[in-house]
Amino acid sequence: MALKVVGAGFGRTGTLSLKNALEKLGFGPCYHMFEVIERPDHIQMWHRLAFGGSIDWDLLFKDFNSVVDWPAARYWRELAEHFPDARVILSLRDPEAWYRSVTETIYQGLRMPVTDRLPPSRRRQMEMARKIVLEDTFDGRFEDKAHAIEVYNRHNQQVQRAIPSPRLLVFDAKQGWEPLCRFLGVAVPDEPFPHLNDTASIQARMKEMRTAQRK
Repeated sequence: MALKVVGAGFGRTGTLSLKNALEKLGFGPCYHMFEVIERPDHIQMWHRLAFGGSIDWDLLFKDFNSVVDWPAARYWRELAEHFPDARVILSLRDPEAWYRSVTETIYQGLRMPVTDRLPPSRRRQMEMARKIVLEDTFDGRFEDKAHAIEVYNRHNQQVQRAIPSPRLLVFDAKQGWEPLCRFLGVAVPDEPFPHLNDTASIQARMKEMRTAQRK
């Protein structure tokens, strides 16, 4: 199957909530970093791409109808070009809130030491994520708040300049179902919009990972 929706928003812009929403609306399965972590063969493909190799997008996404979050968001241009019929959703949030959320969650995981005690696939996944997110996206300067926010804002502007408005939805999860359903041409579900993956739950996940790594 070809992707119907490409998510261009950075991680921590409501991507897990958007994933869940897209699946409820019939645009699933939706690919997210969680799918990468669960698939060693996908980790290998992303790792090869991150360090200068090629990737077969059709093979990678053969079982998915949509994609959000990193690492795919790094390659939004390539994906939008490869899947020309796919609609593009740019998820975003207040830049200050976004930076604080990444700092308290994802960044903590990316800073965890990569040791020989980790399984090889987990090591490759961390190497890939660090390369794509910290090095290639933020130039190794994520701790420089002004720089990181400038990168975030520039990314959002580039997406909006590159993708024609009929094909693009700029979306904040706080807006709920209506703009998303209108953009996708589907009915609004009779249930609350999902709000998942808050900071506390991610921090708990990071703690579990650190504990497992010490064993």
